[in-house]
Amino acid sequence: MIGTSTATAGTRLAASPQMTMRICLPALLAAIVSTAQAAESPVIISDIVTGEASHVRITNTSRQPVTAWSLKAVTPTATGTHREVYTTDGYLSEATHGLPRAAERLERLMPGESRDLPLDPLPDGAKVEVLAAVMDDGTAIGDEATIASIFANRVKERDALKAVVDTFNAVLPATHGAEALSALKERFTALVEHHDSVPCHAALEAVQAYEKRAKPDQVDKSLQTYAEFVTREYQLAVRHSTRRSGIEK
Repeated sequence: MIGTSTATAGTRLAASPQMTMRICLPALLAAIVSTAQAAESPVIISDIVTGEASHVRITNTSRQPVTAWSLKAVTPTATGTHREVYTTDGYLSEATHGLPRAAERLERLMPGESRDLPLDPLPDGAKVEVLAAVMDDGTAIGDEATIASIFANRVKERDALKAVVDTFNAVLPATHGAEALSALKERFTALVEHHDSVPCHAALEAVQAYEKRAKPDQVDKSLQTYAEFVTREYQLAVRHSTRRSGIEK
């Protein structure tokens, strides 16, 4: 907090009503917009628990899935406040749901669903707020910079998935078995060097795993299954990487 002290000589001038209105009006409008956004958010927060096992419960109050959300934890400090932001984007869980390593807490939040989310240890007095939410239909509400970041990351993921799909499409129709594994490993190794992303790394790791463990007569089927899975992810990324205007609950 900044303190001010003013010394004046002679007669003190009274503040103009118009000047006071001009100064207060922007702050008032900002407060109204902020309050309206918070009231309209389809994601609500409850049951904030502080301490070593800090967590919070979020609930989707809309009629469609929430595919991404961002929470802001604000804690008081000796010099002001400290802010931590927790962003989850689960739009791909439409394809990954039920897989062995798929984390349920990172999946889409379905209509009416509530979920407990772990947080870093929070002290007493901490507050947690919804910073942004993205809906299944591509509409979003909340902090514009946060929303822009979510969609920018989706675009990068979409492009990486396309690179993986294109690689499979270039290799699988013409080559099979060990030859396909070798060609894919070579291409994905080069792709990772120029396109450092989760989809590219995951594809390389999958091919390397098939090379070590897959039976020769199962290689083609395993590669085709993985290619179909990544294609499904790419289709979802194409659908969810463009923001729609408005917000539909």
